[in-house]
Amino acid sequence: MNHAHQFYRARRDALLRTMREQSGGGVALIPTAPEVPRNRDSLYPFRHDSYFYYLSGFPEPDALIALVAGPDGDRHLLFCREKNEEREIWDGFRYGPDAAREVFGFDEAHPIDDIGTRLPDLAADRPAVFTPLGLFGDWDRQVTSLLNEVRDRARSGVAAPDAVVDVRAALDSMRLVKDEEELRLMRRASRISAAAHRRAMEKARPGQHEYEVEAELTHEFLRQGAQAVAYSSIVASGPNACVLHYRDNNRAMQDGELLLIDAGCEYQGYASDITRTFPVNGRFTGPQKDVYELVLAAQLACLDAVRPGAEFHDYHKVAERVLAQGFIDLGLCKGSLDEVLESGAYKQFYMHRAGHWLGMDVHDAGLYQVKGASQRLVPGMVLTVEPGAYIRPAGNVPEPFWNIGVRIEDDVLVTADGVENLTIDAPKSVADVEAACAR
Repeated sequence: MNHAHQFYRARRDALLRTMREQSGGGVALIPTAPEVPRNRDSLYPFRHDSYFYYLSGFPEPDALIALVAGPDGDRHLLFCREKNEEREIWDGFRYGPDAAREVFGFDEAHPIDDIGTRLPDLAADRPAVFTPLGLFGDWDRQVTSLLNEVRDRARSGVAAPDAVVDVRAALDSMRLVKDEEELRLMRRASRISAAAHRRAMEKARPGQHEYEVEAELTHEFLRQGAQAVAYSSIVASGPNACVLHYRDNNRAMQDGELLLIDAGCEYQGYASDITRTFPVNGRFTGPQKDVYELVLAAQLACLDAVRPGAEFHDYHKVAERVLAQGFIDLGLCKGSLDEVLESGAYKQFYMHRAGHWLGMDVHDAGLYQVKGASQRLVPGMVLTVEPGAYIRPAGNVPEPFWNIGVRIEDDVLVTADGVENLTIDAPKSVADVEAACAR
């Protein structure tokens, strides 16, 4: 077992402790994602389930983790595909149970086809089954079948689990605070994505299509070893920058417009998520610069508000106040700051939250509120900070501001002293952005 996979074993041990605390033990069954048909005999590129991968690091489909917390000790089991020379000629390398057990640090590994005979024995006389109910329909049916099979053994003195517990609650809490190995991967993902945004600034020109810039992003992701995009890239020019989840990426970019790019890579299972906005021709106009500097001021104020002990929602409130005052100063909103905040008039131009958790998923696992109170930040949490301003044409909007959309987003790690900005390498100030565009 290599150094990285020691972290996966430690996570499984932590889950087993939680199982004992909650139910006195039991068996956890966590499947990976299924392969999904794209069309006819083609499949979408396989992407593991995040919960499964968090506990195993095992990259293949058709696999299942079984963790047993019993009176005679704990057991870590993996079920996976067998070695098959013919299929490996067509589809590539398979670990097989023997190699998977040794490489990924499991006590036992068995062929995936054996789950029908082995799982009932693992579940028998256990107080609870911990599994991600509702995640995969086929798996839910297998769990139901498993429980019924164990119940059918009642005459032989076997008891079925009394409870089925959604294991995601425990895993979400664990995933919220990143360990050393996760942070290593996230720092790498962040550096790759920052380089891709810099490349986009250098390459974008009036007359190009948005998809040409998207290609530059993807080129840099893959060139530096990322496996995929973490989510569909947003490359939004002109009026498209005012569409929060714009996806078409097919418009020709015009001289004098802004280009908003929200894009990040996935590196070894971990996401990055960066947004930068810059002028297609490399120079901000007056109104564009005014709005950009307002959003940047809001983002910097948000970064100052992210610290251990703060409530998660605090920095969103900071974004609202800074942006609302800025909209008043620009003549976009009327009235005092308190009036604009109370009426919600600012939401015409800023209508989303200021950030979210980040990790294996771009909108990562973890609660934002606990028993009605905002989650408090602790070192090891990673979140995005992404205020924005989106000014569509309207009767109450001066025409020079029409179709200006700006968002600035960084990925930050909460530390003992404040934050570490993981995406600091992506140009952000007006001067740095224009300098990057000028290259």
